Amino acid sequence: MNKKSSPRIGRRQFLKTTAVVGAGWLLLPSGARAGRNAPGNKLNIALIGVWGRAVQHYDSLSDENVVALCDVNENRFPDALKRFPNAKTYVDWRKCLDDHKALDLDAVVCCTPDHHHAFIANWALNRDLHCYMEKPLAISVEEARTVRANWLTKKGKLATQVGMQRHAMQNFNRVRELIRDGAIGELQAAYAWGNRQFRRDGYLPAEGRPPEGLHYDLWLGPSPFHPYNPGYFSGHRDFGCRPGSNCLQWNMYWDFGAGQIGDMGSHTMDLLWNAIDATLPTSAEAKGEKFNPDVTPVECESHFEHPANDWRGPIRVSWYQGGAMPRPPKPYVDLNKIDHGAMFKGSKGFVIADFQSRILLPFGDTADLTYYKPRTKDTALPPLGHFQRQWLDACKNPSLKTACDFEYSGNMIEQLLLGLVAYRAGKKLQYDGATGKVTNCSEANALLSRKYRDGWTLNG
Repeated sequence: MNKKSSPRIGRRQFLKTTAVVGAGWLLLPSGARAGRNAPGNKLNIALIGVWGRAVQHYDSLSDENVVALCDVNENRFPDALKRFPNAKTYVDWRKCLDDHKALDLDAVVCCTPDHHHAFIANWALNRDLHCYMEKPLAISVEEARTVRANWLTKKGKLATQVGMQRHAMQNFNRVRELIRDGAIGELQAAYAWGNRQFRRDGYLPAEGRPPEGLHYDLWLGPSPFHPYNPGYFSGHRDFGCRPGSNCLQWNMYWDFGAGQIGDMGSHTMDLLWNAIDATLPTSAEAKGEKFNPDVTPVECESHFEHPANDWRGPIRVSWYQGGAMPRPPKPYVDLNKIDHGAMFKGSKGFVIADFQSRILLPFGDTADLTYYKPRTKDTALPPLGHFQRQWLDACKNPSLKTACDFEYSGNMIEQLLLGLVAYRAGKKLQYDGATGKVTNCSEANALLSRKYRDGWTLNG
């Protein structure tokens, strides 16, 4: 453990001073300058989940003080400790976060399975810790609302970010500019889709025993008990997963994830969400394959009505997955060639995009583009820069905005999760975003939350 002689309040005041005199520089008593990562200006960070997606954070975190490593699989510690040799290790993230004062923690990076995400986010916020959460932020509507509401009370004091790192691609800005600047006229509808068709039939049967060092009960965490099966922990080569990056093996189960919307849906809807400035929908409806009580659907589509805002009228937002697709704007446009994409329909045309490119398709005799004035180079939206670094900078100066904070990301995932509720309810739902209640289907309200095992508290 990397202990310091100075008290916590002193170092926090040090970081606060850095923000006052300017992000990235600090005037030392001697009058000399120290860079952003001078010894006194480093963050003390707990990395919860040290393998799989976490490996992609190692380089970004190497300039900070990683003082704690937490993973339910002790076999992952040796490799992580090679990068962060002074860190203390934990197998239970609750113990790690309860030790936040002893560790002198500033921040948490979470790379656990999805069913732990909202719990760790809330526990971190309740301990006044900055939080970077891998997507999705939550796997139930109630979880998303709890995390968002908690963070809004600390906005401007704590930095948050959800790991939708594709947001840093410059194409996100270009798509937003086209929509906001009227390249397709008045925005009327927006569609996003993901075309993965990976199937599971049901929870895996009991098979074998957890290997030594794997704390399976802690892996289950708040979710109902299911017997151990090594299949939950194997990679899936069809999707390029290496061992450790095994989310496709468990996130389709209702108790462990939110299926495709929690996986690539979080990335693809972000491309749409960034352009439309939406909050919460007023309705949700969905249809798809036959309901399976164990496994989230592969083929499904959901539709949401959003009210007008200060620059556009009311719009319909749609999500498609697993082979369900929106109608193409023209027969010669094959949307199926875009595995994960978005389309925007306006009064004068369409924009079709994937993460890195976009197509503008004017439509109709009046779509001569004389009404559209592209931005000049000096007025174009600036690059976001390094996605993880944006959050680290905001931790040191929380007045800085992050692209995918818990409000932006909480609203987006709440909408998607509400679509799964509508799919299960089998009818169009009227939704009151202020109260988080379905107003026309009482049985749907029971689907907004999930039950937890004893000893696991969402807002602990």
